[in-house]
Amino acid sequence: MLSEPEKPTNLPLRLPIQDVYSISGIGTVPVGRVETGVMKKGMKVSFMPANKEGEVKSIEMHHEEIPEALPGDNVGFNVRGIGKGDIRRGDVCGPADAPPTVAEEFVAQVVVLHHPSALTVGYTPVFHCHTAQVACTFVELQKKLDPRTGQVKETNPTFLKTGDAAIVKIRPTRPMVIEKVKEIPQLGRFAVRDMGSTIAAGMCIDITPKQMR
Repeated sequence: MLSEPEKPTNLPLRLPIQDVYSISGIGTVPVGRVETGVMKKGMKVSFMPANKEGEVKSIEMHHEEIPEALPGDNVGFNVRGIGKGDIRRGDVCGPADAPPTVAEEFVAQVVVLHHPSALTVGYTPVFHCHTAQVACTFVELQKKLDPRTGQVKETNPTFLKTGDAAIVKIRPTRPMVIEKVKEIPQLGRFAVRDMGSTIAAGMCIDITPKQMR
């Protein structure tokens, strides 16, 4: 008998937006899957990086209204105070008092899965993190690691190639939500894509947050 893994309900709510609908007579209805935390009716929520706040009026799953949504639930929810044009796919909904983190820059551990040449500072591929797709620039290659042991092999390498693991500093070209993997793992991992394939995968280990107010 497989026991269901513990749901991450003790973490703050994080719900990446997949789509936003405008339904006549109801209003703006964002749709997405709860990754962590619990969404409840009446909750004050914040959408980042849109920097908008509203209140959850109702939550629906499979066309039935539910009082709360838990991790793994795919829901549509109606928000008071939010217009259809205010938010979009890639935004993340969280509690107003613990909003999703928007990164000015972040430090990540990455593994280069497949790159035809070498990856250097200034390279700006597309990062896929939860429902967001944002071009991000490699601003610093800090350390090259031994993929087997995690020990530092080289500091400030000039380039990374297929098979390399490294600690790098990344700057998104536009506001993007990402969380530290040790705090909210579901929003701390990402894939890096370019030229139609996944060239690297990684996880966020530190963040310089963007001041959003």
